[in-house]
Amino acid sequence: MSFASKLHDLRVAQRLSLQDVANAVGISKAHVFNLEKGITANPSMELVIKLAELFRVRVADLVGDNPDADDQPAEVVAMFRDLKNLAPGDRETIKLMMETLKKRREQDD
Repeated sequence: MSFASKLHDLRVAQRLSLQDVANAVGISKAHVFNLEKGITANPSMELVIKLAELFRVRVADLVGDNPDADDQPAEVVAMFRDLKNLAPGDRETIKLMMETLKKRREQDD
C-alpha cells in the first residue's frame, strides 16, 4: 500500500477532515489532499514524523518500510531498508552470512 493510500485510510478511519489533518501538522488542506492523491510524492521527514505522531503509528508503518509492522523493532526495519538498497551481489553475501549464523545457532541449541 502506498504512502498516499495509507494516509487517506488513516485519516478516514479516525474521522478527520483534510482540514483537521492540515491544522494538526501545520500544512495547508491542499497539501494534505495532494499527499493523499500522490501528487506530492516526497514529503519531508519532519512532515512524515508529524503525520505518524498524529495518527499514532510508526513512521515505518506510514511509509511502508516495515516488513512486518506489528512486531519488529526499529533497528530491524532500518536493516530491512538498508538491505533493499544493496546491490544483488551484496544481498547474496548477507544471505550467506545469515544462513551461517542460523546454522551456528541451531548447533548451539
